[in-house]
Amino acid sequence: MSKKDEKNRPAQQPEPETPPADTAGETPAETEAAPAAEAAPEKEPAPSETDKLKADLAEANDKYLRMLAEYDNYRRRSQKERESIYADVRADTVLKFLPVYDNLARAVQHETDEQTRKGVEGIFSQLKAILEGLGVTEIETVGKKFDANLHDALLHIDDEKYGEGEIVLELEKGFKLGDKVIRFAKVQVAN
Repeated sequence: MSKKDEKNRPAQQPEPETPPADTAGETPAETEAAPAAEAAPEKEPAPSETDKLKADLAEANDKYLRMLAEYDNYRRRSQKERESIYADVRADTVLKFLPVYDNLARAVQHETDEQTRKGVEGIFSQLKAILEGLGVTEIETVGKKFDANLHDALLHIDDEKYGEGEIVLELEKGFKLGDKVIRFAKVQVAN
């Protein structure tokens, strides 16, 4: 087209915008807001998605609680094992010193000069104090009823002046560490 044709051509005037028939009476701002309002429900999760998320959360919470309970059980079990190992080591250590205790007890009963006797008694009482400090106690025997959980019957006698199952003689002293027997008392029992 030439410049001449452009001048002779009538100018086109823009047509006035008319709202579509279904949005008659709405302003253009309201028309633009309608699509935005329709899009909003799509952003919110559908009820099935909410239920799925709640189930996932409940499952994760359950796993967390189980893991927490397992850790607590592990901690308690480990503590008991440590205490048990410590008690076993103490019992084994004390058990190794008991022959020394027995020899000192025999030495105190022997007749020797006064100075030697006092020295041995001093050492013996010191060993007793150390054992008591560790929680070691002697098992009572003579005059008590025989208990297989505490005593080891090596000899039996028939004597009517003693009661049935009464311990008559202690052959070797027994010891406990707390409630655990570390050496059974060897005794003679009346039938």
